[in-house]
Amino acid sequence: MEIKPADKCKYDILSLGEIMLRLDPGPGRIHTARSFTAWEGGGEYNVARGLRRCFRLRAGVITAFADNPVGRLVEDFIMQGGVDTSLIRWVPYDGIGRTVRNGLNFTERGYGIRGAVGCSDRGNTAVSQLKKGDIDFDYIFGELGTRWFHTGGIFAALSDTTPEVVIEALKAAKKYGTVTSYDLNYRPSLWKAIGGKERAQEVNKEIAKYVDVMIGNEEDFTACLGFEVEGTDANLSKLNTESFKKMIEKVVKAYPNFQAVATTLRQVKTATVNDWSAIVWQGGQFYKAAQRDGLEIFDRVGGGDSFASGLIYGLMVKGDPALAVEYGAAHGALAMTTPGDTSMARLEEVEKLVKGGGARVDR
Repeated sequence: MEIKPADKCKYDILSLGEIMLRLDPGPGRIHTARSFTAWEGGGEYNVARGLRRCFRLRAGVITAFADNPVGRLVEDFIMQGGVDTSLIRWVPYDGIGRTVRNGLNFTERGYGIRGAVGCSDRGNTAVSQLKKGDIDFDYIFGELGTRWFHTGGIFAALSDTTPEVVIEALKAAKKYGTVTSYDLNYRPSLWKAIGGKERAQEVNKEIAKYVDVMIGNEEDFTACLGFEVEGTDANLSKLNTESFKKMIEKVVKAYPNFQAVATTLRQVKTATVNDWSAIVWQGGQFYKAAQRDGLEIFDRVGGGDSFASGLIYGLMVKGDPALAVEYGAAHGALAMTTPGDTSMARLEEVEKLVKGGGARVDR
């Protein structure tokens, strides 16, 4: 995998996707809440933010907001995370959201037998209205330069035009020698009104032709690309690593452009206790992260995104897939111990876990 030199690029990582205002009822339920904690979050953005805050790389985001106080609040969150905001597209607001608005995401953490719940309010958002030609990707990848570009299936599901923007961006990145990654991130709620799994596969099978590093879990590869994993039940409480490997072998045969394929291995015991690991395929070899059974979870949202950022760091900076999958799994595990979509982990904490460290107090 050829990574562009850092001194030739303004960014180490750029992400393309929607960033919403997350409203969190804490330990309670959305439908009975009287107060919410505000965060920012988005599947593609979370990856760039993790690479900036935890892994200390230069990160930026390509997105769009309605220019109103809610959009500026999300911008403020992004700036607090150290992510560059200069590529945000600001769309004039009409006063009530008839023509354009910003997305809201209400999220319950879940507890025990009660799973996490997400309720998004993102129709007609500024970023969902992006269309091919709106963003000057030749300028972004050709003049500014970035070593890595990340996007995903959440952004691709937002409208009929966003898949075209994804493909346009991936082609431009390839033109200028930027490594690309894509997280399938299948969300049934996003696809159910526009064709369901059939439409998801139509879109993602086309996008996959332009991706270097493909990321997803078992459900993602099945729903988005049509590859089944044998020996896995509907609740993901029973996983078989060898079955995952067989599936990935089929995936890379179908898409020879993939330079790496990675997936998390999550066995759901309860909403707050999971078994957790990950595997990555690169160069014909599989590498598996340390198995963490009985992982206690505070907030699972963003765990997969944090896995992706740790994996990208390992591939881009360390150049070692065996180490990359360990960084990804450790970072994902740490991210799920704190509230909100984005990681609060420090690089030193990730490296401690990678080296086999435990939870003894540091002081």
